[in-house]
Amino acid sequence: MDETDVRVCRTQSVRHTPIRYAAQTKKNGCAVKTTKRETGNIIGIVLDLDGTICVGEHLIDGAREALEAMRRMGYRLTFVSNSIDGREIYARRLRRHGISVDVDDILTATEALRLYLQENMPEATLYAIADPPLQEVLSEDFPFSNDPQQIDVVIASVDRSFDFNKLNTGFQALKRGAHFVATNSDATCPTDDGGEIPDAAAVIGALEACSKRRVEQVVGKPSSFMARHALERLGIAASQAMMVGDRLETDVVMGQQVGMLTTLVLTGVSRAESLPDSPIQPDFVLTSIRQLPGLLELLA
Repeated sequence: MDETDVRVCRTQSVRHTPIRYAAQTKKNGCAVKTTKRETGNIIGIVLDLDGTICVGEHLIDGAREALEAMRRMGYRLTFVSNSIDGREIYARRLRRHGISVDVDDILTATEALRLYLQENMPEATLYAIADPPLQEVLSEDFPFSNDPQQIDVVIASVDRSFDFNKLNTGFQALKRGAHFVATNSDATCPTDDGGEIPDAAAVIGALEACSKRRVEQVVGKPSSFMARHALERLGIAASQAMMVGDRLETDVVMGQQVGMLTTLVLTGVSRAESLPDSPIQPDFVLTSIRQLPGLLELLA
């Protein structure tokens, strides 16, 4: 395989959990195994997008080749993101980089929210504290209102124009009994220049503080709701799937909650130096997605 030497060796332990290097490039990088679970029945992969496949408009080195290799190996693939951008945006981005993908292969936080509302509150009138893409997507199926007397559901998400008026409208609607949901609970969102900005958790926190209510449902990662719908897209059970992503507290936690194998890649938010002290331990750690086909070959 492309510059990949698949081998197994033993090393130190993290909190008395055996770790072994499962795959290592000839130059650098490794996969770390921290589980004794059955690994040979994986037939589908749930792949995070931001920080795993791409960073902004840029594809992570080796991502296209890795996806092509996994498809040749017969693995089913689906993509997930806590972004509120429309699925078409991601599909176009991936296609520009030569990756074949259908819109239905992509599950964003906004799409998960649409599915949640259709299942639970199909006639609801919505109010969103969120960037414009969320309302653009959901307005195809749901009415929106700025009148607290008409609002059935208050949605918290990332909002770069968040202000007092938006907070007060949401507060007044919650005060009169509207449901309280959120796209995701990420504290920050990475930016293309390597920085970060406040994410949905900031809006959730503001609404919770003034309304004295807790958010009822978070539909994005790490929710079991998103995991269930990702697995439905693959048509497999959790025990047949691997979750791959760059965040311990969202990607890895979501996979573990439903029983998927989990792989952390070090091309996004979570760093190798944070692993020894983290209560969240993935089954495998890869330098990047480029190594994933080699790991899967080892596990087959």
